[in-house]
Amino acid sequence: MKFTKMHGIGNDYVYVNGFEEKVEDKVATAIKVSDRHFGIGSDGLIFVNPSKVADFEMEMYNSDGSRSEMCGNGIRSVAKYVYDFGLTDKTEISIETLGGIKFLKLAVENGKVKEVTVDMGEPELIAEKIPVISSNEKVISEDITVDGEIYQMTAVSMGNPHAVVYYDGIAQMEIEKLGPKFENHERFPRRVNTEFVEVIDRNTVSMRVWERGSGETLACGTGACAVAVACILNGLTESKVKVKLLGGDLFIHWDKETNHVYMTGPAETVFQGEIEL
Repeated sequence: MKFTKMHGIGNDYVYVNGFEEKVEDKVATAIKVSDRHFGIGSDGLIFVNPSKVADFEMEMYNSDGSRSEMCGNGIRSVAKYVYDFGLTDKTEISIETLGGIKFLKLAVENGKVKEVTVDMGEPELIAEKIPVISSNEKVISEDITVDGEIYQMTAVSMGNPHAVVYYDGIAQMEIEKLGPKFENHERFPRRVNTEFVEVIDRNTVSMRVWERGSGETLACGTGACAVAVACILNGLTESKVKVKLLGGDLFIHWDKETNHVYMTGPAETVFQGEIEL
């Protein structure tokens, strides 16, 4: 199987041209290629496929083989992939995902995509649609008990479920202990991505993320969008927010007039290769 390794601020995936490559067991393949010791090493596997409803389809698997609805960093690399490798010459494209059709604008320098702005769509705040179990219609700064401790979370879906938690000292936190307990908490029927956040100022926040099915990653685009929405809902930031992640910065704008969230960030190609399945 021919592949391309790419990343968006450190959130790395193995990309496969679904127009040409036919893979029978995609779950097993995702687990194999994602292994950082015995495989290629990645946060998951993404197939770039033809679509009947958009320009392309992004078919995404986490490193544990589970399907994922959407990935903000992953979809930026899909945009770079299809342009840089000649699958399109358009700088505005649509991509089908399990989280809906997303629209992207590509910034091109010297014939290569340098930066991508993604219309991430409308944030979903209704608890049962995220889904999160709650007696309230929306979960905004609501108590949740995890491992005997009470935390305040704000729940947002950006095509996939997120719990945003404000936490002092994220640099020192043992996310590998706390993250799985949020991910598998009984209040999240489909598990959850958890963002631990510190607010720096009205336009800047810092976060670490524990991704459902992948563990801690260097960046999460949908998570950064969820964090920005949560911060605005809680009155902590303005509508344009720089979100600082371990792998770099993303710029998020929640346009209240259209109720759409826009994410801007880079995408990089690491290398190409071929692996025996």
